[in-house]
Amino acid sequence: MIKIAIDGPSGAGKSTLSKKLAKELGFVYIDTGAMYRAAGLFCLRNGINIKEESDKAADCVEKITIDIIYLPEEGQKVILNGDDVTGEIRTPEVSIAASDVSAIKRVRLRLVELQREMAKSHNVLMDGRDIGTYVLPDADIKIFLTASNEERAKRRYAELLEKGQKCEYEDVYRDMLYRDKNDSSREFAPLKAAEDSIMVDTTGNTFEESFELLLNLIRERL
Repeated sequence: MIKIAIDGPSGAGKSTLSKKLAKELGFVYIDTGAMYRAAGLFCLRNGINIKEESDKAADCVEKITIDIIYLPEEGQKVILNGDDVTGEIRTPEVSIAASDVSAIKRVRLRLVELQREMAKSHNVLMDGRDIGTYVLPDADIKIFLTASNEERAKRRYAELLEKGQKCEYEDVYRDMLYRDKNDSSREFAPLKAAEDSIMVDTTGNTFEESFELLLNLIRERL
């Protein structure tokens, strides 16, 4: 089985690019960020202060079920304990909860176990923050995707507005920097590029330009 890992900070375009790349290549796409978002949402729904009640958060996450399914007409669906939470996990509040819950070692161990199982029986393209360094260290291709802080915040802001969510650019920018710091400074499996990653900066690129760049890089190495 072929494994492709795409890592990078929030707003770098990992999910949208990875989803289209997987479809083009005929691979199974695994959105690990959506899994952490679902875990964060579950904690929020149950009134858990993730920062102050990390053990309680981990206890809850170890009992939940998270499934990622694909429907021909609707695309990816994230199912939390049988409930479709695809839209709900993309709010700014859940973004912060996902970052906080992902810093808890027991949570990462639980979700990494699920992610590795998914990669055993399929050609997969998996994106996240620690795929090349921790989840799939034996991945055949590793890409670290990034862009400038300003551009990442602008992309995220535009995405939220397009989905009808009310937000301010300054808040999106601040939350993004919080996630960057949280993700890169956590003790267990932090956000960082694997030593054998291909570094790709998409600042100034259109989506199609970034897609073609990544597709060519992958095809050259398959």
